[in-house]
Amino acid sequence: MPSKKKSFTPYANEADVLEVGKLMLENRVDRITISGDVDLTLDKAGLAHARRLHEVLGAVVAALESRELPDQLPPPEVKTVDNPFA
Repeated sequence: MPSKKKSFTPYANEADVLEVGKLMLENRVDRITISGDVDLTLDKAGLAHARRLHEVLGAVVAALESRELPDQLPPPEVKTVDNPFA
C-alpha cells in the first residue's frame, strides 16, 4: 500500500523519517539516509511508490543544487562513552 503523504523537507532537521514501502528516508541536517527496500510493482501501488520517490528525490536534488557544496563532508565525529550498565 502506498505511504501516507507526509511533509519531508530535505536537510531541514534531525527528526523526519519518510517511509515508502519498506524503504526509509531519514532526514539529517547534513545527509539523507536511505535504507530498506521497496518493490515498484507494475500496478497502481507501484506507480504511487515511484511517484513519491520521484517527488522526494527531486526535492533532495533541488536542495543540493541550491547550495554551495564542499567536495566531501568530513567523517562524523564519533564519541565513546562509558557503559552506564557496567
